[in-house]
Amino acid sequence: MFEKFKKDEDGVEMVEERIQDNEPVETQVESSSSSQIGIGELMDKRAKLEEAIDYVGLMIKNLKDKRTLLEKDIEEESVDIKNLKEKLRKVSEYIDEENKGIQDLVNKRSQVENEADEVGVMINSLRDKLVGIDSVIDDEGSRVRKIKESREN
Repeated sequence: MFEKFKKDEDGVEMVEERIQDNEPVETQVESSSSSQIGIGELMDKRAKLEEAIDYVGLMIKNLKDKRTLLEKDIEEESVDIKNLKEKLRKVSEYIDEENKGIQDLVNKRSQVENEADEVGVMINSLRDKLVGIDSVIDDEGSRVRKIKESREN
């Protein structure tokens, strides 16, 4: 009918103890008048109720201990997650800095490329001028040779 309980190292463990209907219940007062009234059974029920209340108290304590452990675990996880979040924030900042650095390099490369194009245009212009000068020199050289050849003849 009622259960008896014992506590082990992991918490509370129930050990069932049943009162057999055919066994007499021992009472402290064993007079014929008390057994007729049922005081013995009432006292036994009270003792069992006290045991049940003690068990409920142990269950409550066990639940409080479990809740405390869960709170501790949750707090540890919260700290770990906050640390991970901070690391990710730093990684994000690093990525942003790297992207900015890459964009700066792209801009610098573009500037250098534009300058290289300008230098190429200048080289072509100067080459064209040199080709023009070379052509003039060749023409003048040809005239001078013709003049020399005509004098020699």
